[in-house]
Amino acid sequence: MSNGSSTRPFRPQDFAARMSRAADAAAAAGLAGLVVTPGPDLLYLTGYQPVAITERLTALLLAPGREPTLVVPKLERPGAAGCPAAATLRLADWADGADPYAVVAPLLEQRGHYGISDAAWAMHLLGLQEALPGSSYSSLTRSLPMLRAVKDADELERLGGAGGAADAAYRSILEVRFAGRRESEVAADLAELLLHYGHSQVDFTVVGSGPNGADPHHEAGERVIEPGDTVVLDFGGLRDGYGSDTTRTVYVGPDAPAEVRAVHEVVRLAQQAAFEAVRPGVECQEIDRVARRVITEAGYGEYFIHRTGHGIGLTTHEPPYLVEGERARLVPGMCFSIEPGIYLPGRFGVRIEDIVTVTATGGRRLNNTPHELGIVT
Repeated sequence: MSNGSSTRPFRPQDFAARMSRAADAAAAAGLAGLVVTPGPDLLYLTGYQPVAITERLTALLLAPGREPTLVVPKLERPGAAGCPAAATLRLADWADGADPYAVVAPLLEQRGHYGISDAAWAMHLLGLQEALPGSSYSSLTRSLPMLRAVKDADELERLGGAGGAADAAYRSILEVRFAGRRESEVAADLAELLLHYGHSQVDFTVVGSGPNGADPHHEAGERVIEPGDTVVLDFGGLRDGYGSDTTRTVYVGPDAPAEVRAVHEVVRLAQQAAFEAVRPGVECQEIDRVARRVITEAGYGEYFIHRTGHGIGLTTHEPPYLVEGERARLVPGMCFSIEPGIYLPGRFGVRIEDIVTVTATGGRRLNNTPHELGIVT
């Protein structure tokens, strides 16, 4: 696999269409508009990411029927003017020493209810409320959870490339020696492989050996991996701006015990059943129910202690979430993980995770390495 990228950059019209859809979605949700601060939503809508996210206010203001406006600190205007969406929006700036909320206030409705980025600084939210006492706000995850959930063809290409690169890293890590080395050393190998196969950023490399594998979010530590250990490998990052996230479980030694193989087979069956349940119109919670049913019927229900999956895109965790109570329906273009697991405290854990996208008729995996228990030395 090439370390480079063959995908084309997003065009100004791509960002204009996204901003228009976001404004329309805000109106449909009963919002006066959106206040989008630096983070993945701003990057998605404009291609702009400030070099440094500081106390200075940067905010994209979107509302139906109004020209999109990006409010930026004056000293950062040149960078904002060079962003991919600059030709499709209006720039407004404010100088150090001035009140940025006085610039924003005339662009918002006095008593409007707005969606605001989850990552907006509290000082900015409070500043807006002080400048517009009649206004109110709700987080974008609560008010527009599906804003970035449905991916277009270019995004799917990037996610597919990230998944393929993660797969290549997994195939290579199977050739690495595990026994006698620390978890942190194997994690460093995984990080190096992700970068080798084209990732620009490594977000996590979980290596949970033996009893550490029973902690779903164990960070690779100084435990020395031993023959006879079951090891959970969960790793991912960004390639071409979009995320990868995959998990496979391996055994150190030529012959895994019957119990380890049996638990692994239950997880494999649960992951496969959940994948086969993916199709447009199905509620997100149903995918979780399908995976959980398989594990519960095998007698391990109390040891499946997390949701079945999460969305992925510009970040490795985002809506939709595959969990009981999430009634959003699957739509072609949605991408998410399917990652059931069983975690036996003090002993070992097993998880299998693929990124899956919804198609017109079902689902398609973006990870394609074997689901069998991996064998390493």
